[in-house]
Amino acid sequence: MKERRKHKLADTAQQIVGGFLLAGPFVVTEEVWLLARNMTVFHSLVLVGSVMAIGYGGLYGADNDRDPRLEAAIVGVPVRFISVMIVAYGSVGGLAFAITAPDLFLSDLAAAERLAVTFRAISVAAVFSVVGAVTTDSLF
Repeated sequence: MKERRKHKLADTAQQIVGGFLLAGPFVVTEEVWLLARNMTVFHSLVLVGSVMAIGYGGLYGADNDRDPRLEAAIVGVPVRFISVMIVAYGSVGGLAFAITAPDLFLSDLAAAERLAVTFRAISVAAVFSVVGAVTTDSLF
């Protein structure tokens, strides 16, 4: 039986570079924030599922050398996959708040609605961030 492959800090660092690289242009694009205003919870859940599918497929479907059963896991979920999800959503959320995008694009909304729309915008931009994260993780 093969030994489980450990997830290293360098793996997460690579994911962060890719996640931030592709997240940036979408966090600062007004169209993403307009789309988020019109989305429902259902739309956000579909996007979350899409991000998870892209992340898992990119890590384990596109890379024949990786087997999720042989990777370090938490409750059966590979640590590498968990890391990619945290990076995808964390990079978008971190950028959005660091550059005050919600204040700029959603200044006309009440605080609770602004927060809800921000989470929806994060779900849109995470689709692109996860692509960057899994690509850099797979390339390096």
